[in-house]
Amino acid sequence: MRGPIPTLRFLIIPLLALVCCSCEKGPRVQILDAHGNRKAVVRVEIADTPAAREMGLMYRQHLPEDSGMLFVFKRPQRLVFWMKNTEIPLDMIFAGPDETITGIVANAEPFSERQLSVSGQAQFVLEVNGGYARRHRIVPGDRLEFLGVTPSAKD
Repeated sequence: MRGPIPTLRFLIIPLLALVCCSCEKGPRVQILDAHGNRKAVVRVEIADTPAAREMGLMYRQHLPEDSGMLFVFKRPQRLVFWMKNTEIPLDMIFAGPDETITGIVANAEPFSERQLSVSGQAQFVLEVNGGYARRHRIVPGDRLEFLGVTPSAKD
């Protein structure tokens, strides 16, 4: 005997799979070369408030390889970071309002209070594991592309 339960199963299972796949992606930053070829994709947490930017990746003992944090500022400015209370080495990838990478601070030293920056202004900074930029051949002139980043996070 066929009833509504078996039919529902055929509808619910694909729907659940679709929901799980879309949730799993979350906000990401795709890194493209000057020709639009993808070099890497990073799952990101968004730091778009003063409190979130101040906390950053402090006190983390591990960061998955293709994960990071995207710092979003309201306008381009000279951005300066430090590694106080940050336990893992990080690459800091700075980008302007056009999302073009303007500079990279590679392998920032954990716990250092030294001020770290690149020349010029930036509006976005992508922090990833130390050495990530080298491993993926990310260089100034490459471009960030935001995927699944809500418009309010870029305000």
